Amino acid sequence: MRFVDTNVLLFALGNERDEAKAAVARAILDDQDLGLSVQVLQEFYVQATRESRDDALTHVQASRLVESFLRFPIQELTVEVVRAALATRDRYQLSYWDAAILEAARALGCDIVLSEDLNSGQDYGGVRVENPFVSV
Repeated sequence: MRFVDTNVLLFALGNERDEAKAAVARAILDDQDLGLSVQVLQEFYVQATRESRDDALTHVQASRLVESFLRFPIQELTVEVVRAALATRDRYQLSYWDAAILEAARALGCDIVLSEDLNSGQDYGGVRVENPFVSV
């Protein structure tokens, strides 16, 4: 199973500047072997409804999309995930939020994180990052 970071969900919204990335993100979301976390859903909602976005979604639109993403397994925020993220943050010198993504993926049993934000190809203790937009 692959874990989807927030940027994939945001690119799936599409815009004229990033239509190629939007197509890649939408194709990813058509797959069944994906996992998300509560953190990813929260970040998606906040970023998608941010008033400074040219294409900001309304609360209702973003809420419906969050509901649709619940078709995937969702890793909840737990004390164990927080503790593991703190250790990963220290070990790899990442932001806490990036470490929490990696540890949520690990807790769900995902061995791949699809993200534009982390180092593509890097293995973080058995969880490898792939940037699905590299060729776009």
